[in-house]
Amino acid sequence: MKSSIQDPVVRSASWSRRVVWGALASCPLWTQAPAQETQPDALRAADATIEVTPEQARAVDRGLRYLADTQNADGSWTADVGYKLNNGYKATDLEKGHVGVTSLAGMAFLAGGHFPGRGEYGKTVEKCLNFVVSCAQDDGYISQSNTRMYSHAFATLFLAEIYGMTHREDVRAHLQKAVDFIVKSQNDEGGWRYVPLDQSSDMSIVVCQVLALRAARNIGIRVPKGTIDLAIQYVVDSAVTDSSQTRHGRYALDLGTFHYQKEDMARTTFPLTAAGVTALHGLGVYSSELIDHGVDFLQKRVDHFNARYGNPGHYYFWYGHYYGVQAMHTVGGHAWNRYFLPLREFLIHRQQTDGSWANNEGPGRAFSTSVACLILQIPYGYLPIFQR
Repeated sequence: MKSSIQDPVVRSASWSRRVVWGALASCPLWTQAPAQETQPDALRAADATIEVTPEQARAVDRGLRYLADTQNADGSWTADVGYKLNNGYKATDLEKGHVGVTSLAGMAFLAGGHFPGRGEYGKTVEKCLNFVVSCAQDDGYISQSNTRMYSHAFATLFLAEIYGMTHREDVRAHLQKAVDFIVKSQNDEGGWRYVPLDQSSDMSIVVCQVLALRAARNIGIRVPKGTIDLAIQYVVDSAVTDSSQTRHGRYALDLGTFHYQKEDMARTTFPLTAAGVTALHGLGVYSSELIDHGVDFLQKRVDHFNARYGNPGHYYFWYGHYYGVQAMHTVGGHAWNRYFLPLREFLIHRQQTDGSWANNEGPGRAFSTSVACLILQIPYGYLPIFQR
């Protein structure tokens, strides 16, 4: 269902399910309107207080060195292919070159300013790119060892960031096909699921596709507006706007959280809420009650989330903060400071002696180390998808 309301704010006294995006209607698809341009001076000043500390830089350097040292000869990183099963991770293929993890590792190097063929890790990134491209099928689907739509989205995002930085036409060709595959895989709900063309959806998959599409559109790749309209409606309809809408989970009564699946009032969690807020930002919705309540929830629950999943590092922790840090960075100001500074210290103190970060449930240490490096490098400002 496409919206025709011309106002970029979700509002109503009864929290009715209406999302509105006049800002989107006035541009070809998305405007890249940085949140900081509309913030009060005091909040922008608060952003300026976050500087890259020597400890942070050393942690990133050690993490990237660990990744470079563990890259396979074919350019991939080894990880367990699998999927979430309840609170665990069901591995379907052990210790394979994992295209999704490899794409995240590649983005970790891009976030440090390392381009294919240039600089200290130029060869590392070039090999990574070659592996990702080798996994692209004729129809545009990027998969290896039965990896799923998560990995396709991360690979598409990686290609978009590479193309935006290098303008390589060989990369553009693969990127357009990968984007077209995401578009044609969208279902009638406006979402995506683990496998292409599934008629069910969930927020954890939707946010991955949204960010891949946003990054591609930002550098001139075709993305239909209808795809975005449907995705916006899906994300908004997944939000908890009334405590009667959900019956599952620890956070069942929290307004502003997001359902795993909207059709059955499924559970709401910290990672899903981070994903929902980030998805709205990725879709060009920067101002809404949904975002305000979501950000408030993330700030209130972050300590509990860290205590439950952070040590030695459940994949929920890494997934939750991968999107949580993007959500809070886009909001900016004091909310960003309060979120990022403790998280930075948390990560620095949990880095392993070999430079990696632990992952006790999930694909493995290449995954967790890549995400940790990405989080710590957001203030660097190199990676376009992380810029406001």
